[in-house]
Amino acid sequence: MNRLHTLLASALLLALAAPLAAAQSKDKQTSKKLYCWNEGGQKVCGDALPAHAVDSARTEISARSGLPTGRVERALTAEERVLAEQAARAARSAAMAEEARKRRDHAMAESYATEQELRDSFQERIILLDETVKASRLGIDGRRQTLLNLLRRAGEAELGAKPVSKTLADNIRHQHEELMHQQEMLKQQLLERSVADEDLAAALQRYHTMKARRPNQG
Repeated sequence: MNRLHTLLASALLLALAAPLAAAQSKDKQTSKKLYCWNEGGQKVCGDALPAHAVDSARTEISARSGLPTGRVERALTAEERVLAEQAARAARSAAMAEEARKRRDHAMAESYATEQELRDSFQERIILLDETVKASRLGIDGRRQTLLNLLRRAGEAELGAKPVSKTLADNIRHQHEELMHQQEMLKQQLLERSVADEDLAAALQRYHTMKARRPNQG
């Protein structure tokens, strides 16, 4: 009787294992993939991906249906990864800057009850820039006059057949360099002054936009 029971149990296990093995075999066939990639300008396909093609762009195809199931792009080079990371950082910075601008615009709309209050907030900066430009122009005029006087002295010495002293020559060179430097500074100050006007115009435009939206909020 025990032997009969053992035989019956073994037969039952075999009967249960057969469908399971068939299902597993079917699953393997269903999940089996073919790979196609370019190699030396030629399309190559196979049921296994060789090591040298791991980083290549490839199409994955179902072995059962013959239809594409996915696309894997090639691996980025070191230089491309650096460029991609830089682009990602730039995008994050741009997003953060845009978010900061929105917060400033919201704060501006909340802080200034009238357009005149906003204009007044810019006025201190504009007045300071105007005074700076004025002082630079006066300094340039004074430096230019000093340089002309030194050049006149050097010219008189040469006309009198006298050598131009090293002290005088060095002073002329120094005054000329300082004049060039002050003129460059004035250019930068004038640029900052024009930017202040542009900033005010942009702030007024954003202010009006934010104020126009406020009645519709909430």
